[in-house]
Amino acid sequence: MNIHLTKSQIGLDGVPAAETVLSHVDGERGELIIAGEHVGRLAAKSSFEGVTARLWNGASKTSLSEANVRASLGAARERAFARLAELLPATHGMGIVDGFRAAVAGLRAEHGLEHEATIVGAFPVISGALVRRAKGLEPVAPDPSASHAADSLRMLHGRAPASREVTALDAYLVTVCDHGMNASTFTTRVVASTQADLFAAVTAGYCALTGPLHGGAPEPVLEMLDAIGSRERIQPWVDAALARGERMMGFGHRVYRVRDPRADVLKTAIEALASNGADLPFAGEVEAYIRAALRKKNPERPLETNVEFFTAILLDALAIPRQAFTPIFAVARAAGWTAHAREQQRTGRLIRPSSSYVGAMPEE
Repeated sequence: MNIHLTKSQIGLDGVPAAETVLSHVDGERGELIIAGEHVGRLAAKSSFEGVTARLWNGASKTSLSEANVRASLGAARERAFARLAELLPATHGMGIVDGFRAAVAGLRAEHGLEHEATIVGAFPVISGALVRRAKGLEPVAPDPSASHAADSLRMLHGRAPASREVTALDAYLVTVCDHGMNASTFTTRVVASTQADLFAAVTAGYCALTGPLHGGAPEPVLEMLDAIGSRERIQPWVDAALARGERMMGFGHRVYRVRDPRADVLKTAIEALASNGADLPFAGEVEAYIRAALRKKNPERPLETNVEFFTAILLDALAIPRQAFTPIFAVARAAGWTAHAREQQRTGRLIRPSSSYVGAMPEE
């Protein structure tokens, strides 16, 4: 007998796939908790190294400090840079997103070293090298004494970043480092559940992130803002787009039924960059009008601003090319992926869901 599932059941909405101490998303309340702390409070008081220590400690029952993680990531960035000569040839002829995937797939275990740090440390080195190659420039060697955020910007731009730039990127890395059982994290945990190593699991996670329904909206947000162009065009452009049934990029979320809590964290970070090219007043007016228009169109369930709207503005203000947005997202999410993979390997079992067969049955 065939069993027909609802659309929600087919998408596994609300179906727990694991027990975790790493993060919790409450879509009805608009709440994100990472390692026991609300995301807004965490971003206000913690560096990326600090939140990474919390995630790794929770996953592996260790007691790493922020200083431990900063030192291990600095050393890992140096090791990754030394391996660029063998990692980059596989990326020849590829764009930044695909080249990053190919290079990440070439990472491997290093004897006696923590795999988590090897992975997280390599990501900004690879992304920086690919961005600079696209501009015809040589890669910049990392500074192991710098913070992960500061060194990521330095390797991208070839200069020491301003403190406000470092603060903004660090807030971004903390804010998006983990987000419950999203598609890429679930993919990572499925692969890790087979007892494949962290490198295979995280590579799979990145592949999931490249899909447009997961991590692909920040670039279209900027394309939308470019198309609107000026304040006087906001109302007519949005009204016409909605009349055509077009999706407003940066609004709505699969889980959140209210405002994405990460949006306001990043909006606060952008305010410190407003004099650095981030046109927050214009973007704010666009956001406000779209929210009002969406409430008018669907008052029972209006779409609210999600993290990708302000991600686009923040990364653009930091002069990060649009083609690199997905790899930079991965620089942050690698902390969560590695933690989830370890947690799954330590406490979980093989993830093997069933399916509902709706095909033809053999004749008796």
